[in-house]
Amino acid sequence: EHTFIARPDLTPQQAQALAEQLGNTIAELGGQIGRIEYWGLKTLAYRIKKHRKGHYIYLEIEGPSRVIEELERQERINEDVLRFLTVKVDRFAEGPSPMMQARSSREERKR
Repeated sequence: EHTFIARPDLTPQQAQALAEQLGNTIAELGGQIGRIEYWGLKTLAYRIKKHRKGHYIYLEIEGPSRVIEELERQERINEDVLRFLTVKVDRFAEGPSPMMQARSSREERKR
């Protein structure tokens, strides 16, 4: 599982395009992407590089360690990425992630 936070001054479409660009890099190196989820523009717990908000994007990645190393290297270089986190899991959860479940339940309550 890989999650990254993009700068808040990007549009949601630009943030998703950034995720697709990183996904293409993963595919070129022999990795596979199971799912890409855009979690939205969220308030950060603390300022990161003078930003109070960020676009959260979640990726499910399968591949050798060199794929993850290259992905993280490119994110360190990219100015649009504020932070990232990769966590190794034995298997991915079925269905939508907890963030997407919470989002859909909020939308249902608005109706």
